Amino acid sequence: MRDRGHDHAHDIAANGDRRYLLVALTLIVAFMIGEVVVAVWAGSLALLADAGHMLTDAGALGASLWALCLAARPAAGAMTFGFKRAEILSAAANGLTLAVVGAVVLVTAIDRLIHPLHVHGAAVTVVAGVGVAVNLVATSVLARANRGQLNIAGAFAHLLTDLWAFLGTLAAGIIILTTGFDRADPIASILVVALMGRASWQLLRASGRVLLEAAPEDFDLDEVRSHILELPEVTSVHDLHAWVVTSDLPAVSAHIVVADACFANGRAPQVLDQLQACLAGHFDVEHSTFQLEPASHLEHESQQHD
Repeated sequence: MRDRGHDHAHDIAANGDRRYLLVALTLIVAFMIGEVVVAVWAGSLALLADAGHMLTDAGALGASLWALCLAARPAAGAMTFGFKRAEILSAAANGLTLAVVGAVVLVTAIDRLIHPLHVHGAAVTVVAGVGVAVNLVATSVLARANRGQLNIAGAFAHLLTDLWAFLGTLAAGIIILTTGFDRADPIASILVVALMGRASWQLLRASGRVLLEAAPEDFDLDEVRSHILELPEVTSVHDLHAWVVTSDLPAVSAHIVVADACFANGRAPQVLDQLQACLAGHFDVEHSTFQLEPASHLEHESQQHD
């Protein structure tokens, strides 16, 4: 039976996460529009790079909101897990967008290093300073959400990366203002690209592991096997699989070979209960599927693995 109290608490947390995302999204979009206007007027590539990064921030926040709404839909029809993996798709899309925007900014920054243009240092400094303040507020708001979910963690990483980028742009503006060294602007842009590349790799790597159904990074299959084999009725384990449906939903399945007596004396249901309690208690896996089978059944399985 489903725990209604748990569901209610989860719904409240999800509503809170949506509210935090919406507040952060509003702050980012409002500032991004103003930054683009000033960047074009000031001729600052660093500000345009930051605006491009903020566009990906807005996309990350919007995708996270969309993914949360989809994930709330119940499982139905062919969607046996519902739309819970929508957050993984949004995280992958965010990572890819970061990579593409970063590549465009890098090419332009290299050109500006070779052929520098005049930059209005005062405008860059003021806008970057405001950007630091806006990102601090947005980051502090989103820090209250559940960052255990990959899409929210990705959106938070976007904001945190953007905060560091604005600090770099602020430094570039001060250098231009005090020394007239216009190349500080594309240099700051390249630093932004480095931060974007790092965030992109982390998101693509994490989402790729989920989409390729790899075992969770902190999940030791040998340890799981050892725990299962501790039950006296269990003689062997094969076809052991572990994967992640979405950030907070790991799953395990396995074929468990048990003594023939389990089926004769009615112990099989108790063994199944113990197996599921073991996975939930030791490994925090609530979704586990086990096939209990006698040793004589092995000859009927042509394709099995450890």
